[in-house]
Amino acid sequence: MANDIKFSTAGFRGTIAESVNAQNIYRLSVAIAEHIFTDQYYGFKGEGYKKHLQERGFNFKRPFVIVGTDTRFLSDKFADIACDVFVSKGISVKRALYPLPTPVAEWAVLEQGAVGAVIITASEANYDQNGLKWISYYGGIANNEVTADIEKNIPPASAVKDLPEFGYKNSAVSEFNFRDEYIKYLTSIINVKAIKKAKLKVGIDPLFGTANNYFREFLEICGVQIEAIHEGTDVLFGGEVPNAAPKALTELSKMVVKKKLNAGIACNTDCDKFGIIGPDGVWISPNQLAPVLLEHLIEYRGKSGRICRSLITTNLIDEVAKAHNLQVRETPVGFKYISELMMTGQYIFGAEESGGIAIANNIPDKDGIAACMLTLEMLAVSGKSLKQIFKDFYKKYNHYYDKKVSIPKKEMIINQIMEKLNLRPPLSINKSSVWRIDRTDGFKFILRNGNWLALRPSGTEHLIRIYAEAKDEQTPDMLISEAKKIIETLSEQS
Repeated sequence: MANDIKFSTAGFRGTIAESVNAQNIYRLSVAIAEHIFTDQYYGFKGEGYKKHLQERGFNFKRPFVIVGTDTRFLSDKFADIACDVFVSKGISVKRALYPLPTPVAEWAVLEQGAVGAVIITASEANYDQNGLKWISYYGGIANNEVTADIEKNIPPASAVKDLPEFGYKNSAVSEFNFRDEYIKYLTSIINVKAIKKAKLKVGIDPLFGTANNYFREFLEICGVQIEAIHEGTDVLFGGEVPNAAPKALTELSKMVVKKKLNAGIACNTDCDKFGIIGPDGVWISPNQLAPVLLEHLIEYRGKSGRICRSLITTNLIDEVAKAHNLQVRETPVGFKYISELMMTGQYIFGAEESGGIAIANNIPDKDGIAACMLTLEMLAVSGKSLKQIFKDFYKKYNHYYDKKVSIPKKEMIINQIMEKLNLRPPLSINKSSVWRIDRTDGFKFILRNGNWLALRPSGTEHLIRIYAEAKDEQTPDMLISEAKKIIETLSEQS
């Protein structure tokens, strides 16, 4: 096993031409091919995949995978390498004709019965980053078992002396128009008729990513008046981090106000997360939007079932669920945990505060495109503005206010802080006693007044993440301030 490449549920990611280079993409592709042929559950002859195919009426004599890319620098070249490796190993490939959003690839894997899909992407990272994601046959990002198996199969760099001449044009590789197929599917799960009738005016911002054409193509079917920015391709992403957060959506916000649009919609580079701008130009956080979309699914679509959310996602989701006598399951941070629950078919909605939403009868993973279109459907069927929707919503439910920050620390210091919190956690925060401590993922201090504060180490960076939520606007800032004091005190003792 090579230990210089770490392959997680978020895939492999790093700086272009440094860690993400032709050799490492080749090595990872070899490892994925090995996983396809040898894994006894997720592989081509695996128990899980065979059962999956039988349930869907598929029967393949040889494995096939889907290969797609985002719009980043060298993504196409890296995809060429993956295609060549798979073909050389006897695996057929369907390569996306256009840049392929991650949720579209997940839908295509389910729709066509592929053993999996490779997406060359670094999701919402900066322009100098790229990477590779593996989507397993169940239509979701690789779980821990899958990533561990792939990682152990990565050949050492010393075993790759000379890369072969790459050029994926081969009879075992066919190009496929997944975009048009997905848009056709989207018309079956979103109320196109209602959106047409509403005559909405919408701003779109693909952020030079894979939402390009998907947004426009679908909204033109819906008869929406479109105002667009950042379409096309720019490997520098206009100089912004393409993460559909407030800073990146500044121009969209101004356009929505200037042109008096009903809303603005955006997705990060590979469309697994989304951003919504209200008619006043204000970015609506996922923690604000998720409970309202859940109410829409229950009230308008008549959905009933279980709901799941990560432990740092707003408790307002619980209030909505309680009002409709529905159960909520809390998960650790990481959408993989929500995806596992969505795959059971018992859950109608899953949400994470970082911008991921999953809905029943779609893929089990987060889908930023579907979340954007569901928001427009909500506008259309309600006949109200987003401002009025939220005003009416808060007549029924409490306001919740949240805030999050990240504190950079060395890995050793982070580990020491977490260990000290484990041994001697604070029993009072911001003059309120701690009612319960949830240690599922870091530390979530639930106070007796219902407010909460969470501290956890980032899974990808040397950061301590701090989250706070309260029913008044000032308290989250005070809780964050208390958390910073705790961290600094423990840092000094380390």
